[in-house]
Amino acid sequence: MHILVVEDERALCETIVQSLRRLAYSVDFCFDGDEALSLLESERFDLIVLDLNLPGADGMTVLRTLRTHDRDTRVLILSARSEVSDKVAGLDAGANDYLAKPFHLAELEARIRSLTLRQFTQQDVLLRLGKLSFDTKARRVSADGQLLSLTKKELGVLEYLLLHRGRPVSQEELLEHVWDSNADRFSNSIRVHISTLRKKLRAALGYDPVTNRIGEGYVLTEAVE
Repeated sequence: MHILVVEDERALCETIVQSLRRLAYSVDFCFDGDEALSLLESERFDLIVLDLNLPGADGMTVLRTLRTHDRDTRVLILSARSEVSDKVAGLDAGANDYLAKPFHLAELEARIRSLTLRQFTQQDVLLRLGKLSFDTKARRVSADGQLLSLTKKELGVLEYLLLHRGRPVSQEELLEHVWDSNADRFSNSIRVHISTLRKKLRAALGYDPVTNRIGEGYVLTEAVE
């Protein structure tokens, strides 16, 4: 999942970014509303963690501008404003959730997990494909009950393929949602990570669940009995 964190308190922003990256999310960040608007014009994000009290364009301006052309990207507001009227105003402007400061990181992580899963109408924290199971809360993958050792990028790729199973996912789409904006779009990084992931899955499952449809992208498939 590709997340944008917009928070002007730099220490808090860094803490949030580090926490989410440890969970294998792809994260970009900025400290003011004007830069956020610029990033939203050039990048696609699955979720935005948005502070309201920002220098430049404030959070509500960023949110309302986004919603003029994008109704799908999930937005989680962070704010020291905890009055019911503030929460109602944020939700009415198009936010999907509202978290008042101060907050515990565990609650922020849970809300992000809920929003990203809700986006794909997935109610359980477990994503499954045959004997393959991805615990999105613990960020652990098991095959037939055995834990697999996957890198953060491999976790990100597998999660995205599981959430979109049933249709091809192109390399360009993976770049947009699993890698951050600093990724080199002309490198073979994606192919290397997918190749390594496929080897690990093949060794654990006894077959390769990732099919590369030429000209379309990667698709997850179950074993044929």
